[in-house]
Amino acid sequence: MDTMRDRFITTTSQLLEEEPRLAVVLADISADGFAPARRAHPDRVINVGIREQLLIGAGAGMALTGMRPIMHTFASFLVERPFEQVKLDFGHQGVGGILVSAGGSYDWPAGGFTHMSPGDVALLDTLEGWTVHVPGHPDEAEALLRGAVDGDDRVYVRLSLQANREARPVGGDGGFSVAREGRGGTVVAVGPMLDNVLTATEGLDVSVLYATTVRPFDAAGLRRAVGAGASAGAGADVVIVEPYLAGTSTARANEALMEVPHRVLGLGVGRAELRRYGQLDEHLAAHGLDARGLRERITGFLRG
Repeated sequence: MDTMRDRFITTTSQLLEEEPRLAVVLADISADGFAPARRAHPDRVINVGIREQLLIGAGAGMALTGMRPIMHTFASFLVERPFEQVKLDFGHQGVGGILVSAGGSYDWPAGGFTHMSPGDVALLDTLEGWTVHVPGHPDEAEALLRGAVDGDDRVYVRLSLQANREARPVGGDGGFSVAREGRGGTVVAVGPMLDNVLTATEGLDVSVLYATTVRPFDAAGLRRAVGAGASAGAGADVVIVEPYLAGTSTARANEALMEVPHRVLGLGVGRAELRRYGQLDEHLAAHGLDARGLRERITGFLRG
């Protein structure tokens, strides 16, 4: 299976042939992969070098002329480093564009903390009007990207080396889909967390929802799942498993369930920096996001 980043490159290169207003702005990352597209469309595939603020500013300038820009680099350099430009050049100026990241929270541990971005979605959540997609498979990444290119809004597509074994349909409304039904609680698995969540909850009487779009948050879908699974008069137990900063979506879940007695547990990447390189799987285990760690934390919460 190709990676999400591989699929992004091939899909975007095809879209450049089909969409005359589409442009791609790079900051060295993935420049080799886009070399053929850059030769074919030198005016619409631009590499600004390691200048991430310029990456965002150039993309916003293109958007002001009516183009549909895709800006791409590692998440830490796409959202965190040029955050002021994201806030002002797109949000303040009221233009749309697509941010497509690579690297996830810790996909390349050898790169160190400079190349990790567990806080990207939480940071972007401070801004108004951003759609956030977190695909769990290359097929989903392609579908979400194609949908984003057709629009004019502000979209963040978060790509990762972590992937589920199988793709699931990506709905046009961005709502959560039901991966498993149960009556003893609801677990929301975001993007590449689904396989581990399904393994962790095997044999448990819980519903599992799958989310590839987390902003806007599917409040109605969560309420439906909670209502279908709750016993009469019982409160709702909800666990949200996200591949980035733990608790990023707990406030959204609490808002969705304001009129329902409930508890929410947010699982994800911890705030403490892990200062050993290690491997991706070791980071998953250290943050309790492998199947074993999730099983312990989910069952402990549901027994509480």
